[in-house]
Amino acid sequence: MKRTKTLISVFILLALVLMTFSCNKKTTEPDVQTVAKPTFNLPAGFYTEDQTVSISCATPGASIYYSLDGNDPDESSMLYTSPVVIDSNATLKARAYKENWLPSEIAEAEYVITPAGFVYVAGGTFHNGTSNVTVSSLYMGKYELTQAEYAAVMGTNPSFLAGNPNHPVEQVSWFNAIEYCNRRSIMESLTPCYSYDTYDSNPDNWPSGWNSNDENHTNISCDWTANGYRLPTEMEWMFAAKGGNQSQGYTYSGSNNIGDVAWYSNNSGSTTHAVGTKAPNELGIYDMTGNVWEWCWDIYDYYPGEDQTDPHGASSGSFRMSRGGSWSDYAYVCVISDRSMNNATDEYVNLGFRLCRTAN
Repeated sequence: MKRTKTLISVFILLALVLMTFSCNKKTTEPDVQTVAKPTFNLPAGFYTEDQTVSISCATPGASIYYSLDGNDPDESSMLYTSPVVIDSNATLKARAYKENWLPSEIAEAEYVITPAGFVYVAGGTFHNGTSNVTVSSLYMGKYELTQAEYAAVMGTNPSFLAGNPNHPVEQVSWFNAIEYCNRRSIMESLTPCYSYDTYDSNPDNWPSGWNSNDENHTNISCDWTANGYRLPTEMEWMFAAKGGNQSQGYTYSGSNNIGDVAWYSNNSGSTTHAVGTKAPNELGIYDMTGNVWEWCWDIYDYYPGEDQTDPHGASSGSFRMSRGGSWSDYAYVCVISDRSMNNATDEYVNLGFRLCRTAN
């Protein structure tokens, strides 16, 4: 009996040794390794021209996959083989893989490419006095269009207060503004936004007299997805004038003191002034109050009572909208909320425009 107990003890001891050896063997095996998180050579941020981004991974032999549409990349995504060109707003994501390794964490960077002379206006929601309006992101011209810029595209300067290349262009009709947008878009190899009736987007192909009859304004259509130049909608203009998501609720664009931000009847000396010579608003945009009225896209109508998203105004009517007041107007006319309307052929010494572009 004693011998049996001794044998049992030996077997138990042997089993414990084997279990210990097995456990020690398991813990000494190397863990499955994780691929290093990719890195970008360019930090996320705002840029004024196309950027080239290189992606690297510290793990030798790893393959990098990336996406530009905000979706998480996997091995079915684009394989990184050369630097990535960022020519429009994009969220770049990258993830690295290696056989028998765990995939890396996802690297992410958001790039905003703002064209020179424009300010990126991040989308948001505001109250226009009647309802809540949601506006998508866009690029808004930092300045009102100048006489020099207009003449460079159109070949003429229609301004009554001419001879001042850095002053805003004036005495331009709504039709003139539409034509300018398309001609400049074509010159810069962008996709024009506007078409006339059943004709294409090249003003050279539009019929004679297209811009001489007020009723023709409803024959103009807009491709809101095109990357070319266009007029802002009334609500895009108002959102930007209020300072977008950085709005401080000022009466005028950038201040409660109109003299800080605007050329108006009390300080203008009865003339326009060089753009950008007063203080900007919260977004860094100049002269959205005063200097010249600015044409907008919309056909005049009362504000709808219900909430709206990216409204484009009425589909029919006689007048096109303008906003912002001018050098010839009293302060109460220059408040952000004030609206004005004109025939599409009207040309006045205090009426110009500002460009914008859709942020694709």
